[in-house]
Amino acid sequence: MTKYRYKVLSGDIGQRVRELVRQTCEAFEIRIIKGVVSKDHVHILVSAPPELSVSDMMRHIKGRSASKLFEEFPELKRRYWGRHFWAQNCFYVPAEDMTEDMI
Repeated sequence: MTKYRYKVLSGDIGQRVRELVRQTCEAFEIRIIKGVVSKDHVHILVSAPPELSVSDMMRHIKGRSASKLFEEFPELKRRYWGRHFWAQNCFYVPAEDMTEDMI
C-alpha cells in the first residue's frame, strides 16, 4: 500500500512497479503465483524459499522498488517528501490458512 494511499500506481508508474516487483522476486527466487497492481496498493500471492522471512521479502520488494521509482519518476519526490513510498503495513497469510475467496 502506498503511503497515505495516494493513487499513483497507474500508467507508467504502475507498469514500472509491476516490473520492479517481478525483477526483485526473480532475484530472490520468489515465485509469483498471482499478482495485481491497483491504484494505491499491490496484491501478490507468492511462493518463497523457507529461509527467506516475510519481513525480509517485503523489505527487499518495497526497498528496491521505492528507490528505483524515486530515481525514475522525480515527481514522486515532491509527494513523498520523506522518501517513504510504501506504507509500513503488510498483510500476509500462510498458504494453509488461505481460502479461495482470499485468492
